[in-house]
Amino acid sequence: MKAEDVKKITVIGAGDMGHGIAEVALLAGYRVAMQDVEQRFVDRGLTRIKESLDKLVEKQKVTAENKNVMLGNIKTFVDIAEAVKDADLVIEAVPEIMGLKKKVFQALDSAAPKHAILASNTSNMSITEIASVTERPEHVVGMHFFNPAVLMKLVEVIKGDKTGEATVQLTYDLALKMNKVPVRIEKDSIGFAYNRINAPTQILLGLMVERGMANPEEIDAKMKKIGMPMGPYELMDYVGLDVAYHGARYFSDRLSRDYEPPGWLKGKIDAGELGKKTGRGIFDWSKGRPEIDLSKAKEDFDPTILIAIQVNEATKLLEEGVVKSAGEIDKAMASGGGSGFGPFQMARGIGYDRLAKICEDLAREFGVKVFEPTETLKKGNI
Repeated sequence: MKAEDVKKITVIGAGDMGHGIAEVALLAGYRVAMQDVEQRFVDRGLTRIKESLDKLVEKQKVTAENKNVMLGNIKTFVDIAEAVKDADLVIEAVPEIMGLKKKVFQALDSAAPKHAILASNTSNMSITEIASVTERPEHVVGMHFFNPAVLMKLVEVIKGDKTGEATVQLTYDLALKMNKVPVRIEKDSIGFAYNRINAPTQILLGLMVERGMANPEEIDAKMKKIGMPMGPYELMDYVGLDVAYHGARYFSDRLSRDYEPPGWLKGKIDAGELGKKTGRGIFDWSKGRPEIDLSKAKEDFDPTILIAIQVNEATKLLEEGVVKSAGEIDKAMASGGGSGFGPFQMARGIGYDRLAKICEDLAREFGVKVFEPTETLKKGNI
């Protein structure tokens, strides 16, 4: 099967990511099925798609006629077997719980046509482990969209240990047809590229609050003053503190105990303060967006330390063969975030020796092994 043979895409899950991916597929001209475990979830997802398409019509990005055609191309289901029975590609977008994903993939393997590609939108979890419960591991792949899926360009295409090259290439080509920027992840590794590179900064941001070295508003005010549209703590709230917490737990279990989430973050989860989705998290979202007081910026905070940690982690991906080149990593990071620049592009302007020294100092100050500079970073031959 080639990209042009794909006519119907089924999305499993109608939540924030699921309905967003379904809309992306509609915009690319595919017939779409969207499934969730209860009718109310499916109905809510379809309503969100309609609202989003209405906004695109208002902005004259699609015509009213095209909108109606797209809405005619989507059908919703609660029964998973009915949703996938004639699908060419299935994209799973259920919560980040490995047991749940395995259960879903067993059902997909039983019900989907034998030629169908089974893709997971997981942001961190092992594609190899997910594929292990199927009879078609060569047809199981990671297809990680970013939130909001309609706007964000990056799609990570992740190769599991048994994923066939034809499956990877087909998924890559489909992402291009969806007007996305795909990046190949050649080795199944926790967090893939974008989230793996950002994960160590979450360690630092968590420790700074835990140790009383800074509060979130001080750091976010500083980052907004230097031109960032959203500070790192506001971004955590936006994505969901539960997502950050469970991601950190997964990294801690699978990669390093350094990633164990801080006590203050667990406290937020226990209190049900999950960020934007609940109206309160690190910040108050009751007015739509947090009100960050720029006068509270922590002026002695140097954002270069965040860049240093990211560049260091990016060199680990090169050493481990997760991504083939520094250029591909820069493409992923620039397309997945709001900066427009990748870590290695920024590193060349700062100097690898300076970044390595920062990482050495951070590792010593916080006692975090993840911060220790790699040989690649120290040598700077990238």
